[in-house]
Amino acid sequence: MRDAVPSVARLPGVRVPTSVLADEDFGGQLQGDCLAGDLIIRDGRVAGLEPASTTPTRLVLPKFSEPHVHLDKCHTIDRMEGVGGGLAEAIEAQARERETWTEADIRARAGRGLQELLNAGCVAIRTHVDWGTPTDPAATPLAWDIIGELVEDLPDATVLQRAALTDVARMTEDDYAALCARQVSQADAVLGAFVLDQPNRREGILSTFRVAERIGTALDFHVDEGLEPGLDGLEMIADVALETGFQGPVLCGHACSLMNFEASDVRRIADKLAQTEISIAALPATNLYLQGRRKGTPDRRGITCIRELQEAGVNVVLGADNVCDAFCPLGSHDPLATLSLAALAAHLDPPFGSHLPMITTGARRALGLAPITVDGAAIGDLQLFDAPSVTAILSNGSSPRPLAEVLQGEQKW
Repeated sequence: MRDAVPSVARLPGVRVPTSVLADEDFGGQLQGDCLAGDLIIRDGRVAGLEPASTTPTRLVLPKFSEPHVHLDKCHTIDRMEGVGGGLAEAIEAQARERETWTEADIRARAGRGLQELLNAGCVAIRTHVDWGTPTDPAATPLAWDIIGELVEDLPDATVLQRAALTDVARMTEDDYAALCARQVSQADAVLGAFVLDQPNRREGILSTFRVAERIGTALDFHVDEGLEPGLDGLEMIADVALETGFQGPVLCGHACSLMNFEASDVRRIADKLAQTEISIAALPATNLYLQGRRKGTPDRRGITCIRELQEAGVNVVLGADNVCDAFCPLGSHDPLATLSLAALAAHLDPPFGSHLPMITTGARRALGLAPITVDGAAIGDLQLFDAPSVTAILSNGSSPRPLAEVLQGEQKW
């Protein structure tokens, strides 16, 4: 084994999905949705593919991005009894359970979730933190500071963004909004809000945009998390973005209620989202579990209109959302598991490599980060799977290895 990668290195027998390349003139031979060959690295960066010296059996991908998780809540389900039902029941159950949280508990659970994300190959993560405490809605929660401390121990080049999750109705209160803005700004974090059926939700959305503009932060909304009629927050957000000309990145999670709209209405809303470059995070695990509940088996998918949004040019990404808590008693901090579930739930058809941007380049863009494609990437930004195709890693749950570590062990230079 060598301690460092030479100035020129060759990794034999790999495939690279074309969806994670910026330039098709990358070399190699087209095999399905991938280019295949020997990967050439010069001075620590990918230079291209040359003809394969051995049968391509491995897959090289950018490291993943997770745009929507809740590290403050994860791994609490086994401490609760009788959890079930829809969104309202989950909110109530988690609020009761939250009263038992201690600093050590939050640190252990959030740290566990964070390590699961790192093990799955994630290097860019956004976690939401419920704002306020039971006695003081404007208080900075304990989890906010603890997760902030976890950032200090992350590997180099790993990004962990915190998003303050506030009730959008409270953002109309000047004192509340000012306190929240100060904490978010000091932490160089993201301003987030929960938009459902609040009577003054448009005023709250407008206030949230104005605060974000003032402090220079990105925006992240939980919006229309339900299939009930009358949920229209997503279009309100797009309209306010157009009205204000907001330039920062905006990410909207859930948007389940798009399922209620006629095709022409979905197209109208999608066009506004594309015009304002608002990204949408589809969250299949939690939304499939919570939404569309009835006395018997559900007959509606609790997931947003992924394919229609993509056809309109909207950047749609995928997130794990809740993992093992009142909102989703199962789940996984693994973007590949999320993509696999989304493919089944939303009929995302093969070739599966075409959907990788939802957990790589597109997901980074949704987080306000520069996309990383394989061509020209530093080896530290890439990972290798011992599997020949995207279908294989989605089906078999393969674990990645950092490409830099693999290269140190390879003998062909």
